[in-house]
Amino acid sequence: MDDSIDIDVHRNPPQPDPACLYGLVGEIGRVGGEETETNPYAIAANFMTYLSCAIGRGVYLPIGNTWHHPRLFLLHIGRSGRGRKGDALSLVLRLDQALREIEPTLAPQIHRGGLSSREGLVALMHDGYQQGKNEVPPIEDKRLWVVESEFANVLHQGRREGNTLSAALRDCWDGVCLKPATKSNRLYASHPHVCLSGAISPSELTSLMNSRELTNGFANRFMMIWAERSRILPFPKATSQSVVDDLAQRVCQILQFVGADNHERRDRIRMELAPQAHWLYSHLYRAELSDDPGSELISAMLERRAPMLLRMGMIFALSDLQTQINVTHIEAAAAWIRYAMESVRYVFVSATDEAKMSHALHLAQRLLSYLQAHGKASRSEISSDCFKGKSSKSQIDSCLDYLLSTTPPKICVEWQQRPTDAPGSPTRFYRLLALGAST
Repeated sequence: MDDSIDIDVHRNPPQPDPACLYGLVGEIGRVGGEETETNPYAIAANFMTYLSCAIGRGVYLPIGNTWHHPRLFLLHIGRSGRGRKGDALSLVLRLDQALREIEPTLAPQIHRGGLSSREGLVALMHDGYQQGKNEVPPIEDKRLWVVESEFANVLHQGRREGNTLSAALRDCWDGVCLKPATKSNRLYASHPHVCLSGAISPSELTSLMNSRELTNGFANRFMMIWAERSRILPFPKATSQSVVDDLAQRVCQILQFVGADNHERRDRIRMELAPQAHWLYSHLYRAELSDDPGSELISAMLERRAPMLLRMGMIFALSDLQTQINVTHIEAAAAWIRYAMESVRYVFVSATDEAKMSHALHLAQRLLSYLQAHGKASRSEISSDCFKGKSSKSQIDSCLDYLLSTTPPKICVEWQQRPTDAPGSPTRFYRLLALGAST
């Protein structure tokens, strides 16, 4: 049987839902996109990352034994000359400058010089150290917004033997204290609050990010979005300073609300989900946040989409000057997660592979519906009755492998012995598993 699939290799780039542009985050994105070529979603994402840093570790959301802080890593992907990746930062940097003029203690430290090593990162927020006879005082404010306009630099550093920068960044996303990598280095950084805005072209990303970084938890700590210029405009206009100042005042209110300048008192403001938001997140978690996208690579890269959603929900709630996360905050965060999922698939999966994945997922859904009606089925019944003899052996194998390897598995394999007077090996059946059931 012919395994070929009628494939249309043309597809649209990721299209974000306007629900992403919620509240102050959305307003800043739209303002920055007015009368400029800059993509408003890229501006909003960079501002959200900046705000997540400025808020600091004073607020937390407990989920199980993990206390989440609003820390985000963003990776803006766009083709050179079309992504307007530098422009997507310009308004955020102007807001930061205006905030510093209002109340400098509320603004976080910004590092734009490029990262090269774990030690260099730790030095930006160290706990103090001895230099000869001199005592170097600690950096008390651990809020650090790293701007990597050439994120390829970070990936290049990760390829150097013995370089542990990518491991240090993984620890920063988790909020883990950074200890020295060698005995000769005595630099520590306790309770870091590092957020990162990176930018890269798709060709650099796919060529430089090796398989280890794609699957070891480094890549999936970044919210990756595909964003390019929204229009062609020879003479873009700058956002008026009065608008920038007004927006900076609102940012100031948020940071005063959370006491962002109170660096010593961590985890002092507990956030919670409203009952309806709790239900919605639970529904999303059991559905699209846990769905297997049909590719081991894509699945690994999206592994942290659930905590990312919660962190963004925190940011949206705090931007409304409240500590309760409501349904609207979860919906806005979910829109960003869907945008990121589409972006990852667009960059890392070819149109041909995506069509094959979609076909396999379609067959899997058909088989699930069939098993829901029949309970279990043999291989021959699946081929002849479920798929009407129109699917090849390899396609059915891919479908069964997918359903058996999901977490948790959706089906299980059973063997039924033949009657004693009937020769032959046991008959293999595939049975539907209830959600959360084990074999």
